[in-house]
Parts: sequence; C-alpha cells; structure tokens
Amino acid sequence: MDERPPRKEPAKATTVFTSEPGAPVVILVNPQLAENIGSCARAMLNCGLTEMRLVKPRTRWPHPNAFASASGADQVLENAKLYDTTAEAVADLQQIFATTARQRGMAKPLMTAREAATKIRDFATGGERCGILFGPERTGLENDDVAAADFAVTVPLNPGFTSLNLGQAVLILAYEWYQAGGPVNEAPMMGTKRRRSPAAGKQDMQALFEHLEEELGRAGFLFPLDKRPRMIRNIRTMLLRAGMTEQEVRTFRGMVKALVNPRPNRGNDE
Repeated sequence: MDERPPRKEPAKATTVFTSEPGAPVVILVNPQLAENIGSCARAMLNCGLTEMRLVKPRTRWPHPNAFASASGADQVLENAKLYDTTAEAVADLQQIFATTARQRGMAKPLMTAREAATKIRDFATGGERCGILFGPERTGLENDDVAAADFAVTVPLNPGFTSLNLGQAVLILAYEWYQAGGPVNEAPMMGTKRRRSPAAGKQDMQALFEHLEEELGRAGFLFPLDKRPRMIRNIRTMLLRAGMTEQEVRTFRGMVKALVNPRPNRGNDE
C-alpha cells in the first residue's frame, strides 16, 4: 500500500505585483512547451517582472501544465497576451533586445545580459519601453526577428556547452535587470542626451520599412531576388542603428515620398 503523503500544490504569490515603471516586457516567440512558459513566468516574478507576451505558442493556451510549473506565479500567466506575429507583439515598444546564442552575421550591437540590463534602465529613464525577445526552445529566434531588433544579447558561457533552457535564459536576463537596481524614474546620468522627439515605436519603424522596401522593389534595387531577404535585413539593421525619433521617421518617409513623386520646381534651384 502506497502511504506517501499527497503531493502539495505550489503556493501562489500572496501579493499581486506590478512591475516598476520602465520594466521590460518578456516576449516568447513560438514557445514549444507549456511547462517552459510556466518556468519563464516563475523566473519573471522572482525578479519583479510581470508582463509576458506570447507569439503563437505551439501548445494550446492557456494550458494547465504552464500553471503547474509556474509554482504560484499565476498572475503572470493569467495576464499574458497572445499575438500572431512578432511585429504585432512589439508594435507599442521603442527598443527591442533579441537573445541569441550564435553570431548572425549582422552589423548589430551585441551585448551581454548585464550590459543589456543597464541599457534597458537607461532607456527607461527617458520613458522608452523595452522588450526582450526569446525564441523557440530548439532553434532560437529566426534571423528576421533578430534583424528587427535594436540590440542582440548573448550570455557568455562555457564555449564547449552553451545550451540553456528557456526558463534559464529568461531568469538570467530578468535577474540582471533586477540587480541593475535603482528607480528607473531618476534623472538620466550627466551627459545623457535628451531627445527632442520621442523615440520611434516599432509600429512606426515597421511602416517605414514597408514604405521604403516597396519603393526600392519598384525601382529594381532589391535584385537579384534570391538576395532580397538578406538585403532587406541589412537595410533594416542599418536604419535601426540610427535610433530614430518619431519626427525623424516622419522626415525619412517624407524624403522617400519626395524622391518617388518629386514636386514641381518651386524656384529654389537656379
């Protein structure tokens, strides 16, 4: 006869937590297992993060296994938002950090988790919202998702064995952000440049990309066709490095429009 005591259910968090202003959003792209989503929620709440976004999880959602592995971090899962695409999940954010374990051949700022945490808090002092992208457990993020991010983040580990599960990866980034400490609404450090216009959101940048790529395609620039995807990724990476403001995006789109549909000479040119 089995006389083992019944298994105890994990205790739920007794307090409803709210992330501090400027806390990053954790975005899981195509997560495979519900248990891993739950582990991510647990890691997030350990470090004071509460906003999770899911892009097309491969398991049905919500899933009881996620709540079981969350060990009481139910509020993160209950408030998690679902999206069909990564672009939709980041549309209202200004700065995106993409986690990657390997070189992608992109001219994109690469930083450690600790450096990324400091950068996120710096952006938060200026009122910019940040998101951290994590890819599927088996393959990681696709190149297009990394290309659409402003920064790439890696975790220096034993070169002979760099494998992390999804929950571990989230915990490392969340822990470094938590340890960076300090209220994010403090005045920026001396020498920090203030923007005259708010930083462009990802929705604005996506509209700029589509506008420019449409006109470049029409002009025959994106040729040959087999190189088009790589050319587009390189163009987007180049524009993202500029760290555009909302006004700069409007100006850039106006420039593209003027080149495509030039106005009659107004007497400025002699």
